[in-house]
Amino acid sequence: MHAPTQTPQPFRENPPPPPPALPVKRGRGEDRPPKGPKRKRKRHWFRWILSLLLIILLLPIAAGVYVERNLIRIDALPGYSGRIGDTPGTNWLLVGSDSRTGLTAEQEQDLATGGEVGSERTDTIILVHLPKSGQPTLVSLPRDSYVSIPGHGKDKLNASFAFGGAALLTQTVEIATGLRIDHYAQIGFGGFADIVDSVGGIDICLDKPIDDPLAGINLQAGCQHLEGAEALGFVRSRATGLADLDRMLNQRKFLSALLKKATSVSTLINPFRSWPLIQGLTKALKVDEGTHVWNLALLGKAMAGDPIATTVPVGGFEDVEGSGNVLLWDKTRAGQFFDALATDKPVPPDLITTIGN
Repeated sequence: MHAPTQTPQPFRENPPPPPPALPVKRGRGEDRPPKGPKRKRKRHWFRWILSLLLIILLLPIAAGVYVERNLIRIDALPGYSGRIGDTPGTNWLLVGSDSRTGLTAEQEQDLATGGEVGSERTDTIILVHLPKSGQPTLVSLPRDSYVSIPGHGKDKLNASFAFGGAALLTQTVEIATGLRIDHYAQIGFGGFADIVDSVGGIDICLDKPIDDPLAGINLQAGCQHLEGAEALGFVRSRATGLADLDRMLNQRKFLSALLKKATSVSTLINPFRSWPLIQGLTKALKVDEGTHVWNLALLGKAMAGDPIATTVPVGGFEDVEGSGNVLLWDKTRAGQFFDALATDKPVPPDLITTIGN
């Protein structure tokens, strides 16, 4: 037997190991392990905008609910035999009373209310007609108007309030004007001043100065800023050439200025003004049992515009035993005036009283 032939292999040495890697010079901070992909930070701006919008939408709703729940409601719209039927448009009776309810002796002195005077009386009586279309009409009814008061004969208009409160006043106004009153709103001395202060006061322009110590005011001619106590004195004062007629004009000026200030953006977006305003309204305002916050909103919107402001046509003055000096309506012109409102038609220009305007 022969061994298999073997092929000789050349001799090879094992290859040398590779040289060690030279250290790489790193900059400061480069000795840390590499970071993974950077996570994008979530943007929350959309969430913030959405939250802000919700707050803006919900605040008026919350305020409306608060007012609706806290309004003081009284029986002011009487149901009596022979009451006039519904007339077109919406008629409001706005009343400013001299009620001192809730005022301390110090507050009465600050507001120059004159102290307790017995039965509650009305210093301001305004009839507001909101037509289905067109301009609203504000009619000042002089408190000394000589009218028939159910169950009490003839006397001054504000005596009806002293005799029977809001219900008898409303009935007396309905009989005198031939208009059915749909809503009633009343405010007293204390609440009046608080509301003015809550909006930061109002701006009023006077053609002539008014110096009336009984009302607690000494106002110069020209435009000026009035706080609550001064504003109250302004609408109460009769220390002018035309006495009650000038006072009615001043009351309409005040109402217009207050509504513009209360509905301004600067008031509504400022919680330090809007919240005290809401609280002041709910504490001081009395409305009939059928009035709701949306009715008040519609009234405010209409009156903050450009309403026609006038006084019932006046026939003159007369001294009447038991009543004193009373104001007489011009029966013919007053009848035509209220007939236009009762049919929801514009009042003829020649029937609009512009005394002091």
